[in-house]
Amino acid sequence: MRSDVTNIELPEAGQLVAGEWSAPTERLDLVLEDPYRGTSLGAAAATSDTDVERALTTAQAAYDDGGWLTLDVERRAEILDAVGTALEAELPRIAGLEAFATGVPVRQTSIVGVIVPGAFHLAAGMLRAGVLRDDQTSDAGNAVEVHRLPLGPAVCLVPWNAPAPMAAHKVASALAAGAPTILKPSEYAPYGTSELGRVVGRVLAEAGVHPGMFQLVQGGPHVGGLLVRDRRVRAVSFTGGALGGRAVAAACAEDFTALQLELGGNNPLVVMPDADPAAAAQAATDLLTTLNGQWCRALGRLILPAAIADEVLALALDRLGKLTVGDPLDPETDLGPIVHSAHAARLRDEIATREAAGGTAHASTTVPDGDGSFLAPTLLTGVPGEAATEEMFGPVATVHTYETEAEAVALANGTPFGLEGYVVGTDTDRAMAVARQVRAGEVKVNGSTIMSLHLMTPRPAWGLSGLGEEGTVETIRTFTGARVVGVEGMTALHGR
Repeated sequence: MRSDVTNIELPEAGQLVAGEWSAPTERLDLVLEDPYRGTSLGAAAATSDTDVERALTTAQAAYDDGGWLTLDVERRAEILDAVGTALEAELPRIAGLEAFATGVPVRQTSIVGVIVPGAFHLAAGMLRAGVLRDDQTSDAGNAVEVHRLPLGPAVCLVPWNAPAPMAAHKVASALAAGAPTILKPSEYAPYGTSELGRVVGRVLAEAGVHPGMFQLVQGGPHVGGLLVRDRRVRAVSFTGGALGGRAVAAACAEDFTALQLELGGNNPLVVMPDADPAAAAQAATDLLTTLNGQWCRALGRLILPAAIADEVLALALDRLGKLTVGDPLDPETDLGPIVHSAHAARLRDEIATREAAGGTAHASTTVPDGDGSFLAPTLLTGVPGEAATEEMFGPVATVHTYETEAEAVALANGTPFGLEGYVVGTDTDRAMAVARQVRAGEVKVNGSTIMSLHLMTPRPAWGLSGLGEEGTVETIRTFTGARVVGVEGMTALHGR
């Protein structure tokens, strides 16, 4: 049964341009869906080229005005805290909208949703802690001031799997950096981010902040391209797929626009020979089903010792068979539908491709009949390593066995991606030794949740998983350049 707090009405996919909230005037070919019922919601909205240009002009005006930076650090932090406080009251609604649009169970979107207000409070704390200053003293004893200043207008592009939390993280960081910010959510899931944008815009307006400091536009690759190719934009933060990431990177290269990319991963879970099979199975199923498997840090390849592979696989399938599958707005649901029928069809094609390469699909979860975009979580055994290098982005993973630790490490590193890795084992030192050899920006030992590591830990991306690092401090600095001011002949040095 749908809970009262998530029995919601969909808002319009609105836009905030030059301080004015309105409905976008363009429509995309994409038809949005209720992924649970499989019903059409109409064509996705897009901001017109004219309004995109207005947003860019207003962002540049805010940068030239510099009014945000004339506020002292404490006042800017107070405003960011006020945004966070206002968003706290909207969390149940935003969590419900995210669950409806993405198919992710509301129990999960409510947990991940704490990032929405938390990102603004954390950015405020970083401002107070001096993230934009790093003063030094020269060998001669003279003061050297190091200021982190915004490079110019910034663009934040977020995906559909957890749009509002990712938008909050990027926008809070960009505003903390002082950058006039234009946010574009994924065209597949605009609702929660629209509500976030409405709140951010209202609080900033009430504080007397220039309307160009935060704007929200809607649309697909065309709108994103207009933004990132514009010379007024000096920094871009993008989370999404490799295809979109390549296009964004190419556009940014033209004018050396500062860029941070997170493009996903095909993440290995290495189970050590001494691991508790039940613990290994739990880690595997959790990583396979969190956000319905539609997240960049999900399980891609389960790497098992040959001696216990059958036992771990059987335990994992047993756990998957006990999942409650259904309405993402029902608090009792463990697993919801795939975000869109087109993505569900693509995942079925990915499974078929790996079966054709020699794999055998194993699924034990009962999914509802009907028109919803449901897919039973699937583990594929027998897939050759060379046919298991690419990310699938859903509740699907390949299973590989090994005899030696060297073979396990080779399997873990047998992909061009390098976002996340996981190692499970009883002997922590031995597990850590293997983890140090996994080529990924972040490797968790005996941990599988989003918050397994310290809150302030950077989140780098290696290989095809992206460029740069995420994390509160790192993302703030994506939008800034350094200005060094000192004495002894060099009175002002400017650079990134």
